[in-house]
Amino acid sequence: MWVTAKKLFELTGITIDASNKKRQRGVWPEGLIWRRAEDGRVYFNLDNVMQWISGELEAA
Repeated sequence: MWVTAKKLFELTGITIDASNKKRQRGVWPEGLIWRRAEDGRVYFNLDNVMQWISGELEAA
């Protein structure tokens, strides 16, 4: 499920700033953890983020 940074924070506690820094620094690669929609908004793959949190997914 793809969610906004705000929803990601609500569900995981990962702040909007932290999620954007992980994205910008390449810790979370585009297409696997995040993507930019045609309208320019950034969305995060909640399932993959949860796997990353649990150590089941090495994003970088």
